[in-house]
Amino acid sequence: MPPSAGETLPPLLIVFNAGSGHGDKAAIRATIEAVLTAAGRTYEMIVVDDPRQLSAIARRTVDAARARGGVVVAAGGDGTISAVAQAALASGCPFGVLPQGTFNYFSRTHGIPSDTAAATRLLLTARAHPVQVGLVNDRVFLVNASLGLYPQLLEDREAWKRRFGRSRLVAFGAGLVTLLRVHRRLRLHFEHRGLAHDVRTPTLFVGNNRLQMEQIGTAQAFEQGCLAAIMLRPVGTFGMLWLLLRGAMARLGEADNIVSFGFDSLTVRPSRFRLAPRMKVAIDGEVIWLDAPLTFRISPQPLVLLKPEPEPESGGSP
Repeated sequence: MPPSAGETLPPLLIVFNAGSGHGDKAAIRATIEAVLTAAGRTYEMIVVDDPRQLSAIARRTVDAARARGGVVVAAGGDGTISAVAQAALASGCPFGVLPQGTFNYFSRTHGIPSDTAAATRLLLTARAHPVQVGLVNDRVFLVNASLGLYPQLLEDREAWKRRFGRSRLVAFGAGLVTLLRVHRRLRLHFEHRGLAHDVRTPTLFVGNNRLQMEQIGTAQAFEQGCLAAIMLRPVGTFGMLWLLLRGAMARLGEADNIVSFGFDSLTVRPSRFRLAPRMKVAIDGEVIWLDAPLTFRISPQPLVLLKPEPEPESGGSP
C-alpha cells in the first residue's frame, strides 16, 4: 500500500561496502543516489573503505537509524549483508538489502533483484516482513555456516578472485582445485535431540537458504523453522569429484555418501579434545574463528526485512 498523504517516510542509512562484490563502485553508488534523489527520499550513504571496520560501522549505523526512526540498508555481497544483519537483528531495526555479490542467495530468496537500480526502487515501496535467521553461538548467518572443507574452499576462492576477478566460472574453478586436494577429516562430537554421536567427515554444512539447497539438490533436508545439516562421509578424490558433479546437476541429496537432516538445535565440538578449542567456521562467505562448542540454532528473534509482498498462491480457495 502506498504511504498516505503527509506521511513522513523513514530515512535510509546505507552501509556501502566499497570493497565488496564486483563492478564499478562509483557507478553503483551513483545509481543508488540517482534513484533515491529522483524519488525525493531522505538517505545517508556510509561508505566502508576498510573491511575490518565493517562490523563497527554497521553497529553505529544501526544505532543512528534507530534514533532517527530509519532503515539500515546493506549494499554489498552476502558477507556484508550478514555483518549488517548481525547489528540490525538485536535492535529490531528494519533492514534493507542492495545486493552486490556473486551469488546473492539471500536477496534472491526474498525476491530482491540483483540489478542495483531495481533493488533501490524496491526500497521505496517494500514493506517489512519477519524472516528466519540462523545463529552459530551468537553469530548471525543468513545463508549458511560450515566447518572443514567449505571454509577452505572459500579461502581458496577468494585467492582466485584476487588473481582472476570475480565470476561464477572463477568460483567453480577454485572449488574444483580445492576438492582435488587431500583433506583432513574432522572428528566431531554431536549433541542433537538429547543424543550424542561421534562422526568423521570432511565437512559439516549448515544451511538456512532453500534456494542454495535446491541448486545442489538437498532441499529435502530444509524446512521453514529448521536449519539443515549436510555431512559428507569420508571419500577419496574421485568420490569427491563425483559429488561435485552431482551437486552441479542438483542431485547431491541422492548420493549415498551424503548425510542430511533438519534440526532446530545442534551442538558440535571436536571429539578428540577435552579443552574447548577454537574452530574455523565459514559464515555467509566469511571465514572466522569461534570458541567450541558450537551451537547452531534458529534465532528466537526474526530479522525485519524490507522485501516485496509474497506472491498469492494460485489455485485453491482464497
